[in-house]
Amino acid sequence: MTVEWILVAGYAIALFMINIFSLGQFHLTLHYLKHKRPEEDGSDDSSEDKELPHVTVQLPVYNELYVIDRLIEAVASFDYPIDKLDIQVLDDSTDETVERIAKKVNEISKKGISIEHVRRPERVGFKAGALKYGTEMAKGNLIAIFDADFIPEKDFLRKTIPYFNNEEIGLVQTRWGHLNKDYSLITQMQAFGLDAHFTVEQEGRNVAGSFMNFNGTAGVWRKQCIKEAGGWQSDTLTEDLDLSYRAQLKGWKFRYLEDVVSPAELPILMPAVKSQQYRWNKGAAETARKNIKNVLTADLSFKKKMHAFFHLLNSSVFFFLLMAATLSIPMLYIKEANPSMGLIFDLGSIFIIGFLAMASFYWASSKKIMPDKTFKYYITRFPLFLTFSMGLAFHNAIAVLEGYLGFKSPFIRTPKFNVINSGDKWEGNKYIIPKITFSTFLEGLFCIYFIFGIVSGFRLGDFGLIFFHLMLAVGFGSVFILSIKPTQTA
Repeated sequence: MTVEWILVAGYAIALFMINIFSLGQFHLTLHYLKHKRPEEDGSDDSSEDKELPHVTVQLPVYNELYVIDRLIEAVASFDYPIDKLDIQVLDDSTDETVERIAKKVNEISKKGISIEHVRRPERVGFKAGALKYGTEMAKGNLIAIFDADFIPEKDFLRKTIPYFNNEEIGLVQTRWGHLNKDYSLITQMQAFGLDAHFTVEQEGRNVAGSFMNFNGTAGVWRKQCIKEAGGWQSDTLTEDLDLSYRAQLKGWKFRYLEDVVSPAELPILMPAVKSQQYRWNKGAAETARKNIKNVLTADLSFKKKMHAFFHLLNSSVFFFLLMAATLSIPMLYIKEANPSMGLIFDLGSIFIIGFLAMASFYWASSKKIMPDKTFKYYITRFPLFLTFSMGLAFHNAIAVLEGYLGFKSPFIRTPKFNVINSGDKWEGNKYIIPKITFSTFLEGLFCIYFIFGIVSGFRLGDFGLIFFHLMLAVGFGSVFILSIKPTQTA
């Protein structure tokens, strides 16, 4: 009986925590839906060119053979005074990308554009190290940053720089667009999830006055803000989130521009998606471990502290999801053997509150992204997205635990493909090799485990979790199958 009660308690805690995180997202949804931006905010874009500040554009890259040309060409085409713009290609590459960048930089420089091919002596600190190295020699008071998978619009600086007329603004972040959103089901699911973050979550946090984060790219920093916050640091895998919190704890304000879209390429292979997810979730846990005490002891309102607390711990939801999913099958048998616990299990239906909260979160996002076809878009994406997320629960939960426990790992880049349309090919990409990890094997076992849960539900005549177990089985099975395709080398 003691073991049974421990399992029941664990299951209840997992469901409770999932609901808490879901209600936090619902609170952001309410802010997003109710709030209207003020017209001021220092966003006047009527400044004469002679009054515009000097801007340095930083392009941190590492082995980006397939996409580096289009990135450099895009930023070199910015509609901004040429005498107030300089570009740093912060190149840590170890392959032919070095020669390709040198050639493109030489080509662009002949047009009179200030562009520099920056090769630091040693690759210390990965992306954070490259940004730190570049910032120390940056000419601009403002620094725009783009990862290799982005193709910013020509008017990006014209739309973002005016917000720095407000001297309190330390960062302006724009929304990510998706160049290959409809390439495959994988890219559609990623776009659905990212769109919710870049509409409801980021805008909701910003308008609520809560801490938000720089997303590592497609944003502009005030150099003074970076320096006062302690500069770029490489002790987490999410140097962007870490610097964001240190800056806001120093009193700097951030501005999010939901309607300024910066197009980027989504990963098209499951291993690339998992690489990105691993870095984001582990890095978020590392950042929470580093900064959460400072947040809780800072001179902030209780509301702002709670938003920041759950923001930093948000990746933990994958751990609790995996915990609830794994324990849900033993719950079927414990409930069957102990009818007296029926009331306790009935209380588990409170999980529906969290589900409805998350459903509203993604509905609000869908309404923004697809205003003319919201219902069709939502009903065909939301269930699949949940299934997709469930299938990644084990992979992401491991990343989160490693982050909290302090296990260090290198910054693993997400491979880029320069694949936009459905007919584009990625075969022959030199950054991809076949590889099956032990965790992939375990994901296959999880699929079998949840199929057993479906069978158990029918055998016991308890159908309450059938749909949940079906989504888990399909999610883990899909991730397993898609993961045994070629994966990245570095």
